Amino acid sequence: MHFDKKYLPLILGVAIAAGVFIGGKLNFADAPDRLFTSNSKKDKLNRLIDYIEYDYVDDINTDSIVDVTVNGILENLDPHSVYIPRDDMERVAEEMRGNFVGIGVSFYTYKDSIAVIRAIENGPSAKAGIKGGDRIVMADSDTLYGDALQDGELVKKLKGPLNTKVELKVYRKGEPELLTFKVKRGKIPIKSVDASYMLTEKLGYIKINKFAESTYKEFKDALDKLIEQGATQVTLDLRDNPGGRLDITEQILDEFLEDDKLILFTKNKRGDIENSYATSKGDFEDGEVFVLIDENSASASEIVAGALQDNDKGTIVGRRSYGKGLVQREMDLGDGSAVRLTVSRYYTPTGRSIQRPYDKGNSRAYYEDYYTRIENGELSDGTKIEVADSLKFTTPKGKIVYGGGGIIPDVFVPVDKSMNNETLRYLRRRGVISYFVFENLEKDRAIYKDYQRQDFIDNFEITDDMVLEFQDYLNVRTGSNITFVAYHEEVKHYIKATFADQLFGEGAFEEIINQRDIMIDEVIRLSVGE
Repeated sequence: MHFDKKYLPLILGVAIAAGVFIGGKLNFADAPDRLFTSNSKKDKLNRLIDYIEYDYVDDINTDSIVDVTVNGILENLDPHSVYIPRDDMERVAEEMRGNFVGIGVSFYTYKDSIAVIRAIENGPSAKAGIKGGDRIVMADSDTLYGDALQDGELVKKLKGPLNTKVELKVYRKGEPELLTFKVKRGKIPIKSVDASYMLTEKLGYIKINKFAESTYKEFKDALDKLIEQGATQVTLDLRDNPGGRLDITEQILDEFLEDDKLILFTKNKRGDIENSYATSKGDFEDGEVFVLIDENSASASEIVAGALQDNDKGTIVGRRSYGKGLVQREMDLGDGSAVRLTVSRYYTPTGRSIQRPYDKGNSRAYYEDYYTRIENGELSDGTKIEVADSLKFTTPKGKIVYGGGGIIPDVFVPVDKSMNNETLRYLRRRGVISYFVFENLEKDRAIYKDYQRQDFIDNFEITDDMVLEFQDYLNVRTGSNITFVAYHEEVKHYIKATFADQLFGEGAFEEIINQRDIMIDEVIRLSVGE
């Protein structure tokens, strides 16, 4: 075949244009027969956004439109596929890592300034000499006081790159002038293990609030210390724990389960099954374990409870768990935002799915299941928990367990109405007890300087006069007329626990609260065989 060379530039131009067209359409997951087709659904969405951006009568932030669109799509999938906007990514990443870069203080925005509640033990601020009650008024040249400042703005001014220094000006009560501290920013842990201590001579206790990257190390350190103190039994408190990373959950379970025991398996839309087994490691395989769950224990917490229950290891104590049996994977959307998309279901070793129904999609009914449980009485009476024979499974030792909507405990413990009444929930939600305790400490911190942590927990008493003082403080601060005559002792108990938290931290709050916890009492009875 012969062609005139003068047509060569034209032929090359057409080839390049075709290449650009094909490249624009090419998706390496597409089959060859789809190469020249267009995805009308995607084109429709893109065209609509373009019309709004270029032709709509008013100026519109198309980023916000995209965010609404993404959320609308996800709402039609399942309740746990979620969009993470770019502005939230750093906070979410910090939570999952289990640390952030900062100066290491817990604080209130108190009146018009940053009031330090407590400098985190061994953190940058504690090492520099900052104490509870200090007011941080300047960071380098930035003022940190005034009615207009928001918590988010204050945090940004205190954060910065790792190992950078910030000069803080601090007002300290009793000092004639502002104090100056140079603080080197460091990695500050976001604790997953709230508390660990011995409940009895043989029974240890570990409370885990989430499953983040740092959780296994925190848990293992706590477990090792309890073993050193003589623990042959351990209570894992997973109440109010919403879950987290699957790999961390598997590592924790590996400490309790014997070699090659099935931890869980996952199944995706293609039917691919992936099994997870315990390995040869594990320092508590011969120990006895109790797991505390409630209606807010979800996802990874339910994996722990389900794996131990199905392997006939230990005892699950509490109330039916949340019922989340879906696995999400975080996927980058290219602009700093991401989506956590449900990619598979997980099943406990016996084959149970504990995901509760969401056939109506991301509906209010799904999230208001808690109120349904109150109405049907199951939070007070374990016999009211609805089970389906079609979802019945049997463990290797013959115990009957059920799927279909959460883990049903082996030993039921009802809601403690004295410690979970509406008045106490309101006080905790408003944070008013914390403010009262802070202001009380501010009057004279020297009163408490000689208290050692355990001495305070065992012997310090809140007087009736202080409770009455709190009653007056509450009504002035909130402008309400709340009374808690029926819960006088419970409020007293919370005040003491909050004092311990602000003075000592490191699980002191939980150790005091647990002294009046009926679920803890039940575990102690079970541990001695009563």
